[in-house]
Amino acid sequence: MTEQLFDTVLVANRGEIACRIIATLRRMGIRSAAVYSDDDADARHVREADVAVRLGPAAPRESYLNADAVLAACRATGAQAVHPGYGFLSESLDFARALDEAGIVFIGPGVKALELMGDKIRSKNHVSSHGVPVVPGIAEPGLSDEQLIAAAADVGFPLLIKPSAGGGGKGMHVVERADRLPSVLPTARRVAASAFGDDTLFLERLIAVPRHIEVQILADTHGNVIHLGERECSLQRRHQKVIEEAPSVLLDEATRARIGEAACEAARSVDYTGAGTVEFLVSDAAPGEFFFMEMNTRLQVEHPVTEMVTGLDLVEWQVRVAAGEKLTLDQSGIRLDGHAVEARVYAENPARDFLPTSGRVHVLQEPAGEGIRVDSSLLPGLEVSSSYDPMLAKIIAWGPDRDTALRRLDAALAQTVVLGIGTNIEYLRLLINDPDVRAGRLDTTMIERKLPDLEFRRPGEAELAAAALATAADLAAGASPWDRADGWRSGARAALTLMFAAADPELPDDVVILRGVASDAAVTVNGGPERLASLRRDGNRALVTLDGVVHPLMLASLPGADGAGTVLWTADAGYAAPLRRRSRAELLAADRAAAGRAEGAADPVLRSPMPGTVVAVAAADGDRVTAGQPLLSVEAMKMEHQLVAPADGVVSLNLRPGDLVKADQVLAVVTPDADPAVPADPAAPAQPEAPAASPAAASAAGTAEPLEGAGHA
Repeated sequence: MTEQLFDTVLVANRGEIACRIIATLRRMGIRSAAVYSDDDADARHVREADVAVRLGPAAPRESYLNADAVLAACRATGAQAVHPGYGFLSESLDFARALDEAGIVFIGPGVKALELMGDKIRSKNHVSSHGVPVVPGIAEPGLSDEQLIAAAADVGFPLLIKPSAGGGGKGMHVVERADRLPSVLPTARRVAASAFGDDTLFLERLIAVPRHIEVQILADTHGNVIHLGERECSLQRRHQKVIEEAPSVLLDEATRARIGEAACEAARSVDYTGAGTVEFLVSDAAPGEFFFMEMNTRLQVEHPVTEMVTGLDLVEWQVRVAAGEKLTLDQSGIRLDGHAVEARVYAENPARDFLPTSGRVHVLQEPAGEGIRVDSSLLPGLEVSSSYDPMLAKIIAWGPDRDTALRRLDAALAQTVVLGIGTNIEYLRLLINDPDVRAGRLDTTMIERKLPDLEFRRPGEAELAAAALATAADLAAGASPWDRADGWRSGARAALTLMFAAADPELPDDVVILRGVASDAAVTVNGGPERLASLRRDGNRALVTLDGVVHPLMLASLPGADGAGTVLWTADAGYAAPLRRRSRAELLAADRAAAGRAEGAADPVLRSPMPGTVVAVAAADGDRVTAGQPLLSVEAMKMEHQLVAPADGVVSLNLRPGDLVKADQVLAVVTPDADPAVPADPAAPAQPEAPAASPAAASAAGTAEPLEGAGHA
């Protein structure tokens, strides 16, 4: 190996991948330079780097995607090389060229690989000419919607619309029938243009019962190319990976060798250098057949599982290869030891169709133990922005066999507590304990099939009693008894009734009636029997006693909107959710919204399901709309959520693309057409004005579509 590597490497990314790269640079004795946006000024990667440079405002195009700003940061820090992580500029041909012109090393592949593999249409045609099998489809540049519709019959249904640029499954759409294609193509183009700056699309046959198998390759500048085995990435939701593992239980040694050689051939065909991943579709019914999907010319989110079973540091080898070193390994020296599984922890609410969440991390507990690794961006007090991809951390478990790795991962997730923002931790535990997952019966549509049957926990009596007692204590904290809202009065204490918003808007709220002081009271939960309850707290750790039975919890009491208290709780390890107290104003608003509406009728008020930005408005104020017609789309954390008309009627809206909206903000109101079966009552009062906010779910029947954020794949 060479004695001199780089003095300073700039990490052109954020979040957990920036922290992970910085850790390897520190171990190698290389000075690290971080970059950050205004939203990330106090981020963990900024704190851990040796030096940090501000790029600009929160918007990615003004910060992390601003190549000129990153180049200026290189000059300011004296960086000799840039590690792009994944996403953002990691596969930008223009950025790689700009670095080369500035005499700065791009820790990634050469221009030829970026150019060919960065375009899915060209890459498919290219590898096919080198003997690598590809999925049947139509992949030609510049095809219009009309041409794609005409070609779809030959491709066959169901089919998959894919953007030619970008990666990570973002912007992909499944179309089951020919009559659906014309309406989906415009959305696919808009998503592709927004995420990747290129709206070129192509079509592929949808493989029945597909499994997503990817091969990690490593190549140097001296012509050596090896593979480090495969990863099973079939557990996906909306084409985004959720659980990844290495190796795959599907492949035997002979198939592993063949698919690995195909990946190496794809890499050789573009003179690849550094670490890269070649992705294949494999039919579960015919595991000996595989089809090239794409090559990711960068590090992957799931690279830790490969590191855990090979013992190699892929970031270190990326740096060494970029510095001109020769691989000291050959294919015969690669051994896969044991099994590793990774779970991605996201800021999202599984009970609300996995909509992104944001907020401040008030309590953090991350796991440790034998075979456990955590790649995380989390810190106590960290403000999680809605401007970026919602992935917060990755929890990885290794074991001598798959069953041990899964058991260790479940235990690690059970140790993980993040209070202050909603996460998918409970969902991850449900998923890895599914019998089919445990048995290795996986495919890329499995999660979507099983979602309707998942039952997320609701708060029990202990959690609700603790939330009520903690909220009562907060309400009683006023200096004057006349200012208290805890039921105090100059006689017998009045009962305090508290309502907590259900995490799932389809479920009723929880009602707790409390009689007594905050620390010692009688409580009635959801109409059940009255129970004696008390709460003792030591920081965020709490003990709630119900009729003499002690329940340990973790609590964080936070101020909420309109004076309502928010209590975040965890019932047991690995299960945490917010209990948001309904304010009086909110309850009144909900009553007003329901007034005059027939039982079972659709809510005419459409509210934003999340804080975000309006990216499309498909109707004008005063338009007549039909039920299910798209009205507008909101984007947050690189997810686009389409809101549709709940009924036939006339829409009222005054929003434009680019407008910022808050969670539960009223976006539109559809005044339903009068029911012809019910004669109008001329004496009936006018309908009440739509409320400014409501706990009800947004009337959104569309699906959230992932966009390009930190390029997670």
